[in-house]
Amino acid sequence: MKRLVCLACLVVGALAVMTDLAPAAPDDFEAVVFNADGGATLPYRLLKPQPLDPQKKYPLVLFLHGAGERGNDNLAQLKHVVNLFTTPQNREKYPCFVLAPQCPAGQKWVDVNWGAKTHETPDKPAEPMALTLQVIEQLQKQHPIDARRMYVTGLSMGGYGTWDLIARRPEMFAAAAPMCGGGDETTAAKIAKLPIWNFHGAKDGAVPPARSRNMIEALKKAGGAPKYTEYPDAGHDCWTPATKEPDLLPWLFAQKRAE
Repeated sequence: MKRLVCLACLVVGALAVMTDLAPAAPDDFEAVVFNADGGATLPYRLLKPQPLDPQKKYPLVLFLHGAGERGNDNLAQLKHVVNLFTTPQNREKYPCFVLAPQCPAGQKWVDVNWGAKTHETPDKPAEPMALTLQVIEQLQKQHPIDARRMYVTGLSMGGYGTWDLIARRPEMFAAAAPMCGGGDETTAAKIAKLPIWNFHGAKDGAVPPARSRNMIEALKKAGGAPKYTEYPDAGHDCWTPATKEPDLLPWLFAQKRAE
């Protein structure tokens, strides 16, 4: 009987975890494929404010997924994090555009070695990142997006992408929330004044926590005041507890670039 009870507990626990990580409903996001000059394409999903008042301007949140969600189904990138923005409460309280591009299989948001203890920023952005920047430019022309309230977050491969993107375009974003990624410490001076909340799991076996710790230390030495949350019992999945942080969305949407 005890064994049956324990098995039942395990099933309930597994269901609870599955609920926490449930992907966002695809119907909430418009499916689009961006076609660039030269023939390159980038699938992406776009969440729009509901209702959308064309007389208002809304924030844009860019989400960069991890390596496991690469492909061309234009669906897998909705598996993590973006469901935070689709709850009825958050859609009402924080109306915004959410852009979730999908990196093609075999490519990266930033062409660096994830296993390295440190890396230098490549001279040019990786093609998926360059295409993402083109998508943002196009969306700004098509929709009422507040250029002073554009944010970027990403996990794992997307955490690396987040650090890379804000170093390349620090003037574009009002805040960033990289998760379990790593950046180029020599770029810290460029982004020291940017509001950043970084997350990592202390037991991460995929991306060493030192990659985040070193970035945070470099930012502080450059005069920045980043927020850093390291979960002592978390492994690579730091995004689940991060998206449960009650202050995450209030902090994010409070940030605004100067005129």
